Amino acid sequence: MKAWQIHEAGEAADVYRLTEVESPTPGRGQVRVRVLGGAVNYPDVMMARGQYQVQPPYPYTPGVELCGEVLEVGAEVTRFAIGDRLVGTAELPAGAFAQEALMNSGLAQLAPEALDDAEAAALHIAYQTGWFGLHRRANLQRGETLLVHAAAGGVGSAAVQLGKAAGATVIGVVGGAEKVAVATQLGCDVVLDRTTDDLIPAIKAATNGRGVNVVYDPVGGSAYDVSARTIAFEGRIVVVGFAGGTVPAPALNHALIKNYSIVGLHWGLYNAHSPAAVAEAAVALNGLVADGVIRPLISARVPLDQAPAAVTAVGEGRTTGRVVVIP
Repeated sequence: MKAWQIHEAGEAADVYRLTEVESPTPGRGQVRVRVLGGAVNYPDVMMARGQYQVQPPYPYTPGVELCGEVLEVGAEVTRFAIGDRLVGTAELPAGAFAQEALMNSGLAQLAPEALDDAEAAALHIAYQTGWFGLHRRANLQRGETLLVHAAAGGVGSAAVQLGKAAGATVIGVVGGAEKVAVATQLGCDVVLDRTTDDLIPAIKAATNGRGVNVVYDPVGGSAYDVSARTIAFEGRIVVVGFAGGTVPAPALNHALIKNYSIVGLHWGLYNAHSPAAVAEAAVALNGLVADGVIRPLISARVPLDQAPAAVTAVGEGRTTGRVVVIP
């Protein structure tokens, strides 16, 4: 089968190698799947560079999220059968940017019938992260105001939809006119362009000076400064990632004086510490899909040979919604 492999750290365009490899063999609790779609995530960018918190041994096939059809089940797999269509994370080193991959049957879920393969591939990580960030970590309430940075991106677009589903007023921050249009389409009540708008006074004006109750920040850097200066009394800033390239150093005296919380979110840890909560979130998300409330925004479906370019585009912030590799 064809699979991209990485033998050393670097940019995706430089280190991805399309190779003929043997089909992976499922171990205990694993399933081998035909990849129907591999969604590109920012961790794919960081992993290629050797900068992610979890690095598989070389060589490995990249791609952390997918929708796949079960071809073979390993020992002790009882939840799924051959032919089932699943969503979830890939079991590296047999990642999603290939014709076949491995998945952990204990962490995978049946794909919602209402979504096509590309949409299903993009449902798991971003929406699980959004669900845990907004509901479990920030306790977002109906009627509150949610600020989402990078609102037109893969992670941000999921947070926008989930925020609206929760009954929040959503302010989206994006970069550029194209992304303004996308964030508006997603349902943001207010959209601000960081390249042209003066964000801090604009956010204060949009909230009548109260500030925002919850911030969802996958960007870091200067975006965090905006968050801290516009957070409301007893607000919650959810730190999701640092796609902007800079890890901020919060002034804790400022958090004390303004009485707000800085909340970290590493969704992947829940797979180890509370898999039941992940399964519960999947049920809730599938219900929202069935009700037509959420649906992954797919900006591009690309063939397998374009995977490196897709990862590069996501890393450079040139994409909106999600890009999915279709082998």
